[in-house]
Amino acid sequence: MQDIDSLLIGTAVVTMNKTYDIIMGGAVAVKNDTIVAVGTVEELTAVYTPAETIQYEDKIIIPGLINAHTHVPMTLFRGLYDDLRLDVWLGYLMPVEREFVTPEFVKLGTRLACAEMIRSGVTSFADMYYFEEAIAEETAAAGMRALLGQTILIFPAPDAPTYEDSLIRCRRFIESWNGHELIQPAVAPHAWYTSTPEVLQACSDLARAFDVPLHTHVSESSFEVANCNEQHHMPVVPWINKHGLLETKLLAAHCVHLDKSEIYALKNAGAGACHCPSSNLKLASGIAPVGDMLSAGLNLGVGTDGTASNNDLDMFEEMRLAALLAKVSSNDPTTLPARQALEMATIQGARAMHMADITGSLEAGKRADITVVDISGVHNQPHFRHNSNSIYSQLVYASKSSDVTDVMCNGRFLMRGHNLLTVDEAQAIVDAGDVAAQIDAFVARCESNTYNKLVLLAGVERQESFEVQVKAPIEDEDKLHALIASDAIEITKKSHYMQYDSYMLFNNNDPDATRLRYREDEYLDDGGNVVQSRARLTLIGEAEQVEFPNAVMLSQSRYLANADHTMRFYREYFAPEQVINIQKDRLRWRVMYKKTEFAINLDSLIVPEWPGRYLEIKARTWSRKDAERKAVLMAELLELIGIEDDSYERRGYAEMV
Repeated sequence: MQDIDSLLIGTAVVTMNKTYDIIMGGAVAVKNDTIVAVGTVEELTAVYTPAETIQYEDKIIIPGLINAHTHVPMTLFRGLYDDLRLDVWLGYLMPVEREFVTPEFVKLGTRLACAEMIRSGVTSFADMYYFEEAIAEETAAAGMRALLGQTILIFPAPDAPTYEDSLIRCRRFIESWNGHELIQPAVAPHAWYTSTPEVLQACSDLARAFDVPLHTHVSESSFEVANCNEQHHMPVVPWINKHGLLETKLLAAHCVHLDKSEIYALKNAGAGACHCPSSNLKLASGIAPVGDMLSAGLNLGVGTDGTASNNDLDMFEEMRLAALLAKVSSNDPTTLPARQALEMATIQGARAMHMADITGSLEAGKRADITVVDISGVHNQPHFRHNSNSIYSQLVYASKSSDVTDVMCNGRFLMRGHNLLTVDEAQAIVDAGDVAAQIDAFVARCESNTYNKLVLLAGVERQESFEVQVKAPIEDEDKLHALIASDAIEITKKSHYMQYDSYMLFNNNDPDATRLRYREDEYLDDGGNVVQSRARLTLIGEAEQVEFPNAVMLSQSRYLANADHTMRFYREYFAPEQVINIQKDRLRWRVMYKKTEFAINLDSLIVPEWPGRYLEIKARTWSRKDAERKAVLMAELLELIGIEDDSYERRGYAEMV
């Protein structure tokens, strides 16, 4: 007789081995961190002497579930921003992350997540976040197994001011944790669109150098795929393949919008993929082609994604939803049957994470990662046994995460009889409430007005703008061109561009934020071809007008920021009361007249369609006396062009429209 630590006896043991053996009245023998045998009670008791025998009546023993993609510290952002598009959601969330994410923050979020996942029967997960070494410490303390990817971005992150710093941090993380019994470090470039080709290649090289997995987001949204095709003239998978990602132990998250050639490219590279049904539905990213991926033989797991976009870590919910979505999207109820759904959450997830040699199934020699599910609840009655697949149906279609009673990982019990043993759940809940109160206060302060939202999103530069301007319809353009060609003025620069303005109007009693202008300029060459473009946000304060006999001086506070998102994003993020869209064709001359600089604009309003053209003369100014002098010079210029002062237009284009 051989001594072992534990003999777990269940109503049934669902092995998820190559032959999908289900052992009624089965048992699992565990010694130290390893499964030494799986079989009937009679077979195992004839060979092994356990220090402890655990009899599970009306309970099924299954492999520990595997959450193949998540962001565990984001439990602390659960419910913070919901019902938003992916890019808008990220726009809201990332500034809050910059403010709050620290090693202490991610440790608390990890404790909360580990408690939730253990209760859901999860023993292994794949993570991607910041301060991954702190996440590793908490995960190991909780006794869970994890593939932990240190995030790498081209812009500043909470744990690294530059992507070079991210790469250094990732290398150090790998060096510190590689070979740990529970933690598998990984390289995690967030996505192709938050990387450059150089960053992607550096990540691939790092993953290959240490022979560790690489975890990244792939084709999550149609918007992402369209951008890749537009920018690089190829889909996402060929683009990341060009930079070496398919030469690594790749785990590709989401994969919602893959074509068949991309699926086979991943499969042939030995990559793993993860389907995140709840998150993809909640963010309206779409439904992944699960049937095609499974038919191709791609190693496909299932995951929850982070709780900020799900909003839970319940793998029973993900299994069930994955099966149902695959059926409705293919219009075929035989697609993704229950056994295959459970396979995605166990051994297939392990394969996707490149861990199938140690976990994912109940087999001798593998680590003792085990979950026990109670099937005695009323929602799981009655039980049919004429078909062996009925147990899979019970587990996937009827069972709930609350049915999990016991969880073991690496031979150590993490939960017994619904009691968590390795995480102080009550304290984690209290601490999470304290952090939520701090985030609430921060968000309320930052979203109290348009300016603060702009700062939260992008950071701004303040400019006090004092401008003298006059505008009038022009009927005789020949006189303008005659002036331009004359010796009366000196032309310092000439430009031609299309200008697209969207004025977002607010009624928030904030004199510093009455309008937010999103402007796109497309600079044109002599042939009318676009040669350069730029986009800017300008937050325009309430104007203080000083009327002169022949011009207007405007005093306005302006806040400038780069426009890195689409107008749709800004419309949803800032939620203006009204948006006015203006498109104009502008010829601009910068000129010197009597040693004074002016801008002369000749504008054609295209949207909305407006009759005639307008001449606009502008000059920067810093005092009333200077403004009066420039107003006189403007009047002289207008007289040279043949424009009378009674035709002046004091309003801006937004006010005119």
